[in-house]
Amino acid sequence: MNQQLAGFAPTPVTARMENHGRTMLKVAMAGGQDLYARTGSMVAYEGFIQYEPNPPAVRQIASQWITGEGTPLMKCAGDGLLYLADYGADVVVINLDNDSLSVNGTNLLAFDSHLTWGVERVKGLAKFAGQGLWNVCVQGTGWVAITSRGTPIVVDCGRGEDETYVDPDALVAWSPNLKVKGKRSFKAGSLIGRGSGEAYQMAFSGQGIVVVQPSEDSTDRLRVRN
Repeated sequence: MNQQLAGFAPTPVTARMENHGRTMLKVAMAGGQDLYARTGSMVAYEGFIQYEPNPPAVRQIASQWITGEGTPLMKCAGDGLLYLADYGADVVVINLDNDSLSVNGTNLLAFDSHLTWGVERVKGLAKFAGQGLWNVCVQGTGWVAITSRGTPIVVDCGRGEDETYVDPDALVAWSPNLKVKGKRSFKAGSLIGRGSGEAYQMAFSGQGIVVVQPSEDSTDRLRVRN
């Protein structure tokens, strides 16, 4: 039986964050290298790791982040290996190098605590959707893990002059330097989104990337609102 299960055993550590399979994140924890992770995302750990739900720093920065159970981030500290997952969603690991990324709150799994981050409103969409859309902007040098409901596509917006249009429910993350505006289309209502007769899209232009998942995750479980 051990031989049959050998292929699922933990692999040697090669980086601070890495995938263990397609839907699990492995984080190498060490003293002084704390981590912010989605509350409830821990599935296993080795060593000595402590958890602090809704720490003061999170409450101060994300005062607008309102859910039924408070701010959905916990601080992880200690030494060992930490495994995180989100209901079987694909995990994408990104190593920022003096760079930044704007992530939908529903798709943020974990990030290094030393990174600069904040909750900010996405401009240009409220007048179309009737409410603001809030994202978490993470910047600096360090590791970030995001989730996707299926294998995502990464669109390079800098390859042409045309705008890139995305269904907001399928949007995962994008480069903050991109220009963003909302677009409303009645004709595309039966083709885009949930076929309500009217489609809301986000239009991106400029130099940068947009990460799109093959699923319209419209749940409010971790979305940031005012």
